[in-house]
Amino acid sequence: MNKTISTYFLALLGIGLLAGGLYFIKSIEDPQGILQALPFICFGLGCGIFGHSMGEIFMLFARKHNPAAAKQLEIDRKDERNLAIVNRAKAKGYDMMAFMFVPMILAFSLMAIDITVLLLLIFSYMFILGYSTYYRVKYHKEM
Repeated sequence: MNKTISTYFLALLGIGLLAGGLYFIKSIEDPQGILQALPFICFGLGCGIFGHSMGEIFMLFARKHNPAAAKQLEIDRKDERNLAIVNRAKAKGYDMMAFMFVPMILAFSLMAIDITVLLLLIFSYMFILGYSTYYRVKYHKEM
């Protein structure tokens, strides 16, 4: 019951952020400073939160009206084969991201974008690589 209430609250929060961001995008004539990006951030967060919470609401509805399917879904979610498939797909996605980040950073640097944006991309890339290396070493010691 508590999860249902929080899911509906998140859906309403998403709609509020989405509507507020859209309102400020349309109403502010000449945005200055933080108002240049804030409406778009609110709009994007609102879309993401609303989409995720609506997916949860649909899943709750499906579980409530079809207990057999809910039980099968829970079994599939915990199945080792499915977990291995999900982890393998994540690994492939990470490998692709690691290779695509470098040309993107290079292209942005050649386009002479603002140095703060470029440094943010570089630090993000280095953080992801460091995070991956940390867990690789940790799992190597465990196994």
